[in-house]
Amino acid sequence: MPAVPTSEDLFFTAHSGLPREAPGSAATTRLLLTLAGPLPPRPRVVDIGCGPGTSTLLLAELTGGDVLGVDTHAPFLDELRRRGGTGLQASMEDLPLADGSADLLWAEGSAYVMGVDAALAAWRRLLAPGGVLVLTEAEWTTPDPAPGARAFWDDAYPAMRTTAGNVAAAQAAGWTVAATYLLPESDWDAYYGPLAERLAALRAEHPGSAADLDAIGHEITVRAEHGADYGYTAYVLRPR
Repeated sequence: MPAVPTSEDLFFTAHSGLPREAPGSAATTRLLLTLAGPLPPRPRVVDIGCGPGTSTLLLAELTGGDVLGVDTHAPFLDELRRRGGTGLQASMEDLPLADGSADLLWAEGSAYVMGVDAALAAWRRLLAPGGVLVLTEAEWTTPDPAPGARAFWDDAYPAMRTTAGNVAAAQAAGWTVAATYLLPESDWDAYYGPLAERLAALRAEHPGSAADLDAIGHEITVRAEHGADYGYTAYVLRPR
């Protein structure tokens, strides 16, 4: 009889090989790159929390620069390298990169790992003069979210704020907010669609693990029921 997979094994199996690990799309990446403004002819780009490297590779294509993907999860970096990208296994909280070594820092759906305020403080030193930081962040889109949405996010990300709260925090930390952009619902579909298909396949393969798989997919249910209460917002930030 095959061994019953652990919750951790199921989580990584569910997420392995997905095109992305947060809401987003090629169209949004292109838009945010435009909003980031002119870059040097061959910019130095660091994609922090790059996951499987979908945005890393697109940034390399669009900028013609030297793009480095950084993540702690080795299988993600293996996938990035297999697809021709450059990866570094390192913690975003202590990046082994020189001061002023990046013209563009990119962090789609990853800054929450250490907290946006900590990220803004820690990553600032990496930017060269004229450099820019682009990140996306989960946020409340209403001052009075439904109890179901509040319960989920208070557990998953208790520090989550509104756009106004994040703008104020960035400005207080010495950053200029050059642009904000609320990601469209299609960007959530680009993340949750493949994940839902993977979970369905795993349910058929591991019928005894339904509870663990339901827990992994709970965020999809919450989004379907309370998606109007929260979203992902992109920020284009420059040190002031």
